[in-house]
Amino acid sequence: MIKNITVVGSGTMGNGIAHTFAQNGFIVNLTDINDEALIKAINTISKNLDRQVAKEVITEAQKKETLNNINTNANLSESVKDADLIVEAATENNTIKLSLFKQLSELCKDNAILASNTSSISITQIASVTKNPGNVIGMHFMNPVPVMKLVEVIKGYATTNDVTNTIMQLSRQINKVPVEVNDYPGFVANRILMPMINEAIYTLFEGVAGVNEIDTVMKLGMAHPMGPLQLADFIGLDVCLAILNVLHNGFGNPKYAPCPLLVNMVAAGQLGVKNGNGFYKYTSGDKTLIVADKFLKV
Repeated sequence: MIKNITVVGSGTMGNGIAHTFAQNGFIVNLTDINDEALIKAINTISKNLDRQVAKEVITEAQKKETLNNINTNANLSESVKDADLIVEAATENNTIKLSLFKQLSELCKDNAILASNTSSISITQIASVTKNPGNVIGMHFMNPVPVMKLVEVIKGYATTNDVTNTIMQLSRQINKVPVEVNDYPGFVANRILMPMINEAIYTLFEGVAGVNEIDTVMKLGMAHPMGPLQLADFIGLDVCLAILNVLHNGFGNPKYAPCPLLVNMVAAGQLGVKNGNGFYKYTSGDKTLIVADKFLKV
């Protein structure tokens, strides 16, 4: 039975995962590389809980209980030693994840389940550097975690049925809808989503239409709640690029090759919402279109 959960990484996904487990009665240890990152994460969780209180989704007492269920610790070994489940939500970088899982495998209990929130990196490859590959699984949450219902549960080549069933049931306990998928590049969500986003970027790059026009077509014509370029900003353009590279390298198919405009924007430090500048500019919650003419093909 899973009681104690450690979330490794306190960024957007990590603090959302910690928030969700804690709100559903689990004791959560949230860990990151320093106390400053953890303080920022708790402040974010508190603000998100305030929004839930304002919308009458939860009560003030439930907010306090949720925060009381979260412990923070910048010491990784202390944070994971008693965990029944460790959910990794670090940077979407293959080298970082492999190094971290090798370390986690040496620090955690033998029967602990190691889950990655990766959006594209192979669970089988991640599991290969651990002592117990059968205990490694993918648990891909959607952003924002407290709101979005889906969890992609990715079964690696060695993942046991018991571990898979445990994570499927746990996902339901926290009011999510788990979908079991097999371990291939991009899984299901990003194998379908990222080529669409990439094609939207190509549509801009080739001068077919502007940012607002492309997003409007997809919102009004296809009933998407958010246009693909705005969604790319929300995900992070660097993350989109990383996932497309995984798809391109994994399948060897040119249809997954990232658009040169995306490559240039990431190289220029335009990463989207996370730093206020992507296909849109983000200031004080407002957005205005950026001028991307210099990137367009002529």
